Amino acid sequence: ASEGSGPASEVARRQAHCENGLMDRTILWRAAVLQVVSVAALSIVLAVLLPHSFFEHWGWITGPVAWLACGALTAWALHLKLPAVLLGAVLAGIPSALAVLAGIHWLGVAIAVAAFAAWCAWIAQRPGGTAWT
Repeated sequence: ASEGSGPASEVARRQAHCENGLMDRTILWRAAVLQVVSVAALSIVLAVLLPHSFFEHWGWITGPVAWLACGALTAWALHLKLPAVLLGAVLAGIPSALAVLAGIHWLGVAIAVAAFAAWCAWIAQRPGGTAWT
């Protein structure tokens, strides 16, 4: 293998994107944008296709499933390992669920997107965090 290839050089390259080596800032921003755009697009499509009453009865499951689907899309687009990203999506969804219960759904989404993006940036820095490059 030539110098500059392999897992060690990948970690070094990723650490060049951040100050403390804990997060890849390029992944942070791309994950945030991808998650916001995919969640917004899916929300619009579902709102156009389904009546409001559907969300009153099934929103409790539709929202989390949509969030996980968008997380899977983000994992695929950023070449991150799917199980790790889905775990992060679940963990980031907890504050969102609490915000929904408190009646401030969109604030919860904003917090969840920030937490999810930070998680993705963190797992990208870990050795083996990416599925492929």
